[in-house]
Amino acid sequence: MDGRASPGAQLRAAMARGLVVAPFVFDGVQAKLAEAAGFEAVYMSGFGTAASWGLPDRGLIGLGEMAANAARIAAAVNVPVIADADTGYGNELNVRRTVEVYERAGVAALHIEDQEWPKRCGFLEGKRVIPAEEMELKVRAAVAARRDPSLVIIARTDALAPLGREEAAERARRYFAAGADLVFLDGLKDRESIAWAAEALAGVPMLLNTWLVTPEEAAALGYRLYIHLGVMLRHFEAFAETLAKLRATGRVGPREGHGVEWITGVLEGSGGQ
Repeated sequence: MDGRASPGAQLRAAMARGLVVAPFVFDGVQAKLAEAAGFEAVYMSGFGTAASWGLPDRGLIGLGEMAANAARIAAAVNVPVIADADTGYGNELNVRRTVEVYERAGVAALHIEDQEWPKRCGFLEGKRVIPAEEMELKVRAAVAARRDPSLVIIARTDALAPLGREEAAERARRYFAAGADLVFLDGLKDRESIAWAAEALAGVPMLLNTWLVTPEEAAALGYRLYIHLGVMLRHFEAFAETLAKLRATGRVGPREGHGVEWITGVLEGSGGQ
């Protein structure tokens, strides 16, 4: 041991100082770029991880692929990694295994959700959720499975779209009471719903997944952790636009100061800002 605090302890300390913003990443170089830009944490996206396999986020990859990616990202950076763990890949027994594997991978936090398997991206239509009682069992299993008590267990509910606001908020409260460190009410698609969730769950530590408000606004609403989807969507958009430009003109080069030497510096830990 090198004497440093565990990843979970580092994340908890950062959240105690204020809102933590963690941009979406799905590989080591993206994580390194985020770290070089000064972010205190990164978020391993299940959407992005599936996309890196050329697949939609519809439950087509499982524990092995997700945990392996989490391990690669955690090994690449010195900041805490928050990781998507989908539904935990089964019942409460599977959830115990998922927590054990993710913790060995070196993550600071993971979230599990109450969707039926195969799950769907939180912003897509057609989601179905399991009974709240089953998810409470999963939350308790996740909490019991961690070896490091500082590992942050986040309970996500996807009940907003299929069951409505009242049920979604009630589920979030129940999952917090079952032992989750934070709750994650996914599918908030506008500023009004973001503010509603903060008010409905006042006093419950919450994670926010959006790009629609600034970190300052999220902090003022009481959110503790902000995973920012916008940067990853811009990544895909910019790559597609660059490919179109190359196809149309045959001329695409790096911006000044951002050539091979620059990205090599990021990978070696000596540049990137």
